[in-house]
Amino acid sequence: MPQFAANLTMLYNELPFLDRFQAAAEDGFLAVEALFPYAHPAHELQQRLQDNGLQQVLFNAPAGDWEAGERGLACLPGREAEFRQGFELALAYAAALNCPRIHVMAGIQPAHLAEEHLRATYLANLQWAAEKAAAHLMDVLIEPLNQRDMPGYFLSKQAQAHEWVQQLNAPNLKVQMDLYHCQIMEGDLETQLRRYLPSGRVGHLQIAGVPARHEPDLGEVNYRHLFEVIDELSNRSGWNGWIGCEYRPQRGMAPNATRDGLGWLKSYQPAADH
Repeated sequence: MPQFAANLTMLYNELPFLDRFQAAAEDGFLAVEALFPYAHPAHELQQRLQDNGLQQVLFNAPAGDWEAGERGLACLPGREAEFRQGFELALAYAAALNCPRIHVMAGIQPAHLAEEHLRATYLANLQWAAEKAAAHLMDVLIEPLNQRDMPGYFLSKQAQAHEWVQQLNAPNLKVQMDLYHCQIMEGDLETQLRRYLPSGRVGHLQIAGVPARHEPDLGEVNYRHLFEVIDELSNRSGWNGWIGCEYRPQRGMAPNATRDGLGWLKSYQPAADH
């Protein structure tokens, strides 16, 4: 049975961030993820995890000036020192939260720089980050993002991500396979899962409805079928990762918006309803 993690940046937005841990636990989640945890001291987050019996399974390394439109630093020449400083901060948070995975965002491709220069910078930064994380028994993840939501993002295709992971050959460098982004860019999700999930290179999955990024039972993707495929592949290959619920509740920030939209989870995983 797939293991689901609540994305506390996207879900429970009707509540203050620190209160979302309890809400997720009450709804049956056993794990959480987030985009950026750095607005709160690590010890406060660790206490919320402990109080609610939750695991932190993923968050992002700092991604530059988010408000100014930056979406990662890893591919940007001349920003290596800032990338490394941010990743060191992520490692400290991950150690405090016992989080085994850190997602490194690639960044938006500057129009004036050659792709070869960006790729060399990106791969060098990933190699450095993987070596640093390996000392802490943590994985570094890279995620292809769709060009509709994030125009110009440096990494957008599954094959590209897997090629670079193979090229660097670091056992703890893996792909974060978000089926929402994958459907928009490439489709053919079952084939993509069958191609990549048994490879040992997928460290985490994420889901959302397509095209509106609402609950996974809304839109064009048959997630119930895909969960069965994931179960089959997991049983065959031993993959035992988490599926992050990184979607925006259809009812936005209305009271109980997230909880009222969890029918898909309760029908698939009755144990979550307690």
